[in-house]
Amino acid sequence: MRPSTLRRLLRRVATTAALVLVTATPSTVAAGQPAAAAGGLQQVTGFGSNPGNLQMYEYAPAGLAADAPLVIALHGCTQTADTYYTNSGWPKYADLWGFAVVFPQTTSANNALSCFGWFDPAEDTRGRGEAASIVQMVEYAKQQYGSDARRVYVTGLSAGGGMTADLLAAYPDVFAGGSVASGLPAQCATSQSAASGCQTGPQKLTPAQWGDKVRGSYPGYSGPWPRVAIWQGTSDYTVYPANATALRDQWTDVWGIGRTPSSTDSLPGNTTRSVYDDASGRPAVVTYSVSGMGHGLAVNPGSGTDQCGTTAAYFLSAICSTYHTGVFWGLDQGAPGGGEQLPAPSGLQVASVTANSASLSWNAVPGAASYTVHRDGTKVASPASTTYTDTGLTAGTAYRYTVTAVDGSGTSGTASPPVTATTTGSAPARCFTATNYAHVTAGRAQTTGGYVYANGSNENMGLYNVFVTHTLKESPAGYFVVADSGCAAR
Repeated sequence: MRPSTLRRLLRRVATTAALVLVTATPSTVAAGQPAAAAGGLQQVTGFGSNPGNLQMYEYAPAGLAADAPLVIALHGCTQTADTYYTNSGWPKYADLWGFAVVFPQTTSANNALSCFGWFDPAEDTRGRGEAASIVQMVEYAKQQYGSDARRVYVTGLSAGGGMTADLLAAYPDVFAGGSVASGLPAQCATSQSAASGCQTGPQKLTPAQWGDKVRGSYPGYSGPWPRVAIWQGTSDYTVYPANATALRDQWTDVWGIGRTPSSTDSLPGNTTRSVYDDASGRPAVVTYSVSGMGHGLAVNPGSGTDQCGTTAAYFLSAICSTYHTGVFWGLDQGAPGGGEQLPAPSGLQVASVTANSASLSWNAVPGAASYTVHRDGTKVASPASTTYTDTGLTAGTAYRYTVTAVDGSGTSGTASPPVTATTTGSAPARCFTATNYAHVTAGRAQTTGGYVYANGSNENMGLYNVFVTHTLKESPAGYFVVADSGCAAR
């Protein structure tokens, strides 16, 4: 028996807790059966040598344009490509925004619970195993659809999230961005025995040590690095929230940026978004902390543009994470330059602000029929002129704007560099009650030497764990003080 065959046989019979990123029952285990093609989901064979013994499924809307983006979506343990296709919401945005999606699938032939091998160096490193098979799928899809090599993204849930982080580290030259949902930092574990320890609380490494795990995955590579979204429920006791903190530390270190958010805001579904900008002012790392959510992918069924997915096991009703991930990657804004698309508007500036409004202006783009204004990644207006006043804002709050030109066919061009408008007056104080883990994950506090310190005031909040709870008051934005005795929002 060949060593590789023996290794796969041993992994198939292993059912230790180290593999259980999703609690399995006999009725939910995939048992190695291929995913049934549902609707537009199609299986592809012959995509490469397939050293990781994976299956490839894909979805693409009819009439997909050349140079469209490509998204790779990785399921969690006990799930299939069909499960992820049906419940995650990715087909909706593939149709709406125009891109192809590949759904890799592993089975119990590789792992007893159909988990991707995020903890196995033979499977999750550059040029080897499942990671190499997934990149072969990327290359096949790029040729098949004429996808834009500059806009290939990868996302995954749980074990798929762990593999996503490993792929971003091993192939930063392939993936422009990633999204890790209820997942783990790149190379957190390099053996089965270490996997469960990562799930319940990863190693207490410094940001530089976490960053070294990424840099060591492709020695000699110096950038550009993928832009990374991190999704985590604060009540996840399968993959603990400490993993989101480690992911943030890892990728902000790789980008060479600080761990204090450039901005923090509230989204639907009790979600706190913390943005960490690169040197040019663009979001490089974003964390989404979903208060009270357990282990799974956040979805929000409905017909609205920002609603998606279907609730099911490990698809939890809160917020459409797929929509916000796609907006973060820029999938809603057309191709980044080139071709026949219009260039980015130049000269975007904040003309004036009040306590509840911000006025913008920019230079005209020849051939533009209108413009699209995005505030914090969400479309807010489509003016025909080169000025716009955004109203109904909150006093003392920073907002980030970009503008794209739209041609006569309705096609958006490249987004402008962002500008930040801060309204006048004082922002209302906000109060947050959570565990120390959750405060750190949400970007309200940071860790040093096993203790937690509030961002801004640097007050000691005690040990870094899920047992200590504090109330933090934020005022002004980004400055937090301990307010356990009472926190009245103004």
